[in-house]
Amino acid sequence: MTFDSLESQACQVLVNLALREDLGDTGDITSRPLVEDRAEGTAICRTRQAGIIAGLDAFAMIFRSLDASTDIAYRAQDGQHVAAGNDLAIVRGKVQTILAGERSALNFLQHLSGIASLTARFVAAVAGTRATILDTRKTMPGWRLLEKYAVRCGGGSNHRIGLYDAVLVKDNHLAALGGAEVLHDALERVRKSVPSEVPIIVEVDDLEALETALLQHPRVILLDNFSVSRVREAVKRRDAIAPPVLLEVSGGVTLANVQAIANTGIDRISVGALTHSAPALDIGLDVET
Repeated sequence: MTFDSLESQACQVLVNLALREDLGDTGDITSRPLVEDRAEGTAICRTRQAGIIAGLDAFAMIFRSLDASTDIAYRAQDGQHVAAGNDLAIVRGKVQTILAGERSALNFLQHLSGIASLTARFVAAVAGTRATILDTRKTMPGWRLLEKYAVRCGGGSNHRIGLYDAVLVKDNHLAALGGAEVLHDALERVRKSVPSEVPIIVEVDDLEALETALLQHPRVILLDNFSVSRVREAVKRRDAIAPPVLLEVSGGVTLANVQAIANTGIDRISVGALTHSAPALDIGLDVET
């Protein structure tokens, strides 16, 4: 996998910010007196931990933003599972460029690979069921497109990107309108205001609200913080009332319980932790002597 044009644009903005943050106005004041300007060298990017790789394009973008002549030779690709000790890329160019970009390049690669690796663990946990693992909008500001890209590298799927590409009627919307009893009117107003191809999702927090929502036939009903037993009952009621409606579980999903949730017959499981709590994958960059 590689970045598409929008992901590349988003990444370049973040790369510019990262380099400005790290180099400031004066640059690398450690390397400059220690390494000759014209000195060239090679560094190997290597995993120190097994996982799924994501963000090699970002890694390369850091070095090429510092010096466009820097050569990056990939030894792996995004979405690939690698063992500890695997080479990911070989960087050849000015040593000062390699040293100046090292930390920022690894920050991108470690963070995105951590998301991909955690996603892959959730996906593996629900293998053999009908459930799809999805992310949420719980992303770092500015990082959303890249973090959602990393979820796909790990075998997950993307929920809506933002507030603009799908409707999600939540409890706070209904509270602002007067309560759950206005759900029918709320959906009618939404359907009149968006194109028919825009997905409509409704969040419910109990089985009574589920039955009300099923009668309105949204594309997806989101079960907010349901126990496993209530998810199982929700699937039964969906099958009896409106089989085409997809059911999604959200809230309280962990690696410890995701398989039990998936075994209820649920269609979708969204996991905020994929992006807001994924630990970085341990990856290093070593300059060859």
